[in-house]
Amino acid sequence: MVPVIRVANGFHARVVAARLGSDGIVTQLRGGIDTPYPMGAVEVLVGEEDLEEARALLLADDVETAFDDPEDGDPPLARRRVLPWVALVLAGLLILADVVAMATQTMR
Repeated sequence: MVPVIRVANGFHARVVAARLGSDGIVTQLRGGIDTPYPMGAVEVLVGEEDLEEARALLLADDVETAFDDPEDGDPPLARRRVLPWVALVLAGLLILADVVAMATQTMR
């Protein structure tokens, strides 16, 4: 078995392994994947006879992803992370404004 790609974490490694497995390429994972505290990079290994095909599949996936239109489908990840915080801050400001208005009425 030879490394075809090194990824940042176990989840990404399992996704790559599933992608290659869907085309009949047997994979093995090496790194911090099945430990009590899985951390660090993980290598995806394939048989030497499947190395070129695996590289071609992963390259094709990368190329297809590069041409994806971000306006199609879900908003970018950064926008999805910010929206809940914006809603939370606005709710907090509304509550604060209500408290100040109630305090002002009781002072009169």
